Amino acid sequence: MSAVTTSNSFRPDIEGLRALAVSGVVAFHFGLTQLPGGFVGVDIFFVISGYLITRHLQQEIARHGTVNLWTFYARRARRLLPASLFVILVTLVAGYFILAPSEQQLYSKGALFASTYIINLWLIRWSLDYFAVDASNNPFIHFWSLSVEEQFYLAWPALLLLFARMRPGKHGVLLLMIGVAVISFALCAWLTTVSQPWAFYFSPLRAWEFALGGLASMAVLNNWSRRFSYSPAMGWLGLVMIIAAYLSVSEESAFPGFIALIPAAGTVMVLLSGVHESLLGPRRILALAPMQLTGKLSYSLYLWHWPVIVYGTMLIPDLTLIHRVLLLVLTFALSLFSYHFVENPIRQNKWLVAGTRRSLVFAGLLTVTGVTVAYASATLAKHNLTPQQQAILETAERPSAVRAKDKSCVLDLETVKPKPCVFGAQSSSETVVLFGDSHADHWSTPLVDIAEKDNLRLVTYLKSSCRATRITTRDSKLRREYTECNDWRELALKEILAMKPRTVIISQLAISNLPNEIGDPSEFAARKQQWAQGLKSTVETLGNAGINVVFIRDVPTHTSYLDKCVARALWQKRDPSVCDTPRAAAADDNDARIEQGIISGIKNARYVDMTSFFCSDTRCHAMIDGKLTFRDRHHIATPYAESLAAPLERAIFKQPIAGGVKVQPISDKNPEKRAAFQLQ
Repeated sequence: MSAVTTSNSFRPDIEGLRALAVSGVVAFHFGLTQLPGGFVGVDIFFVISGYLITRHLQQEIARHGTVNLWTFYARRARRLLPASLFVILVTLVAGYFILAPSEQQLYSKGALFASTYIINLWLIRWSLDYFAVDASNNPFIHFWSLSVEEQFYLAWPALLLLFARMRPGKHGVLLLMIGVAVISFALCAWLTTVSQPWAFYFSPLRAWEFALGGLASMAVLNNWSRRFSYSPAMGWLGLVMIIAAYLSVSEESAFPGFIALIPAAGTVMVLLSGVHESLLGPRRILALAPMQLTGKLSYSLYLWHWPVIVYGTMLIPDLTLIHRVLLLVLTFALSLFSYHFVENPIRQNKWLVAGTRRSLVFAGLLTVTGVTVAYASATLAKHNLTPQQQAILETAERPSAVRAKDKSCVLDLETVKPKPCVFGAQSSSETVVLFGDSHADHWSTPLVDIAEKDNLRLVTYLKSSCRATRITTRDSKLRREYTECNDWRELALKEILAMKPRTVIISQLAISNLPNEIGDPSEFAARKQQWAQGLKSTVETLGNAGINVVFIRDVPTHTSYLDKCVARALWQKRDPSVCDTPRAAAADDNDARIEQGIISGIKNARYVDMTSFFCSDTRCHAMIDGKLTFRDRHHIATPYAESLAAPLERAIFKQPIAGGVKVQPISDKNPEKRAAFQLQ
C-alpha cells in the first residue's frame, strides 16, 4: 500500500476552498447571473471530502492496520446529522405557513428522503418525469449532494479497508483510486448525454470526484508536489480553473460530464499546491479571515441558503437586490446560530464522544425523528387539502383533450415520425388541422368541443417544445440543438399538404421566449430575423397551397406558477389577485404586432388575438370567473380552456375578432367573485 501523508495540521487553504465552494453555490442560487456556473461549488466539496476522508482513513490504517468503521460512522453522524435535522425541522415548520397543502404533502416526502440521506435516488425518478412539479420550489432538493456524500462515507471506508487487507503492494491503493475514477468518470460522461439525471444524482457516477480527492491525498503525489518548484503556479492555475468554471459553465451545459473535470481538476491542483511550503501560491488568499469564517460556516451556509431563498422568492416573487442582501444576512444569521448552538455542541459533546454506541444510537434517533416528523407533516397536509385546494390541484393536473385521449398524440422530444390524431366527426368532408407545440395543444380542448358540435374533422400534429415556425432552437432538456423538431416539422408539413385540409390552425411558444433559448444575448437580433423568415416560410407554404391558415397569438407568460401561487395565496388567506402579472411583463405586444404584420401579408392567412380573454389593459389574471387561467406559467388550464370554445369558434370560423374580445376583468370591487374557486 502506498504510504500516506502524515500531517494532521490544520490546512487553512482547505478551509478557504470550502469558502470558495459554498460562495459559488450561494451566489448561483441567489441569482448572481455573473456566476452562472456557481453550482459547481458542489463538485469542489466532493473533491475536498474525498481528500480529507481518504487521508484520515489511510492514516488510521497505517497506524493500526485497520479502520474502526463504527467509530468512523459515529464521528460522521455527530458531524452531519444534528445540523441537517435541525434545518429539516425548521424548514417543515416554516413550510406549513408558506406552502400550499399539496406542496407540503409533496415536499414532506423530500424531507423524509433527506432525513435518510437517499433524496438523490428520489430525485432521479422525479426528474425523469416530464410533467413533474418544478424542482426549484423543493426546499429540500439541495440535500441531494449531502446524500451523495453520506453514501460515499458509507462505502469508501469499507472499500479501503478491504483493499488494505488484500495487501496490494506499494501503490495498490493508488491504482484502486485511479481505477475507480476512470470507470466512474467514463460512465458519468456517457450518461450525461443519455440520461443526465442519473449522471448528476447517482452517487457511483460521482465517485470519480471523491476518488480524485483521494488521489490528491496520496503521499507519492504530495511528495512530488513538495519538490515541484512550480507548485505555487499550479495552485494559481487550479484557482483560475475553478473561477473559469464559475464564469463559463451554466445550467445549459452538458453537466457533469467532461465539463465537471475543470473545477474538479482545479481543486486537486490547489490541494496539492497547498502542501508546498512556498507562500507564493494561493494559500495566502485562501487563508484570509473572511475566507476562514465562511469556510468554517460552509456546512451550515449550505444547509440554510436554499430554503431561505426558496421561501423568500415564494413570499416576494420579484426580489430586489435589497431583498436578496437581507436574505443573505438571514442565511448567515441562521448559520451562525446552528453552528454555535447545534452543530458544534453536539459534535463535541463529551458524553457522545466517549461512546461509539451512544453516538450511533443518537444518530438513529435523529433519523427516526426526521422520518416521523416528515410523515406527520405529509399526513397533516393531506388533512388540510380542502375542496378548494383539491380543485386547484385537479385543475393543474387535468390534461388537455388530446392528452386525455392519448398522451402520445403530443410527441416527445426525440420522436420524429408525425402522429396525426383525429377528433370530432371522423368522416366529415371538412378537415381542420391543429399544428404546433404544447401551446397549440392547450387550444385542443375548445377545438375538440367545436369539432364535435359543428361536425368537423379535427386532426392534430403536435410535438413538445417544437414550433411550427421554421427555426432551429436549442432544447434545454436535450442540451443541444433540437434537430428532431426540424425533421418532424418538415414531415408534418408534407403530410398536411397532402391532406389538403380546409384550415390549419397554428399556435406556438412566442418569439418573446426566444432569449431563454439562446446562450449568447448578442445573437438575439439575428435569431429574431430568422424567426420572422421561418414564420413567413411555414405560413406561406400552407397558404400558397390554397389552405386557410389561422395563426393564434401565443398566450401570456406569468412570472409565477399560477397553480401553486393561487393555492398558496388561499392557504395564507390572501387574495388570488396577488398572483396576477402586469400585462407589460406577461405579453409582449410589440412582438405580437410584428407577428401580425407578417401574417397579414400572406395569402389565405389571418391572425387571431385572444389575449383579452386573459388580460385587461394593465394586468393578466390568475383567476377569471372563479377559474384558474393557467395550470403553470403559460399553459391554459383545461377547465378555463373549455370556457373559451364559443369565442374561439367565432374568432376562427365565423367572424374574425380584431385584437380579441374584451373580457370584464375581476375587479377589487368584487372580491367574492374573485375568491370563489369553483370548477364548473
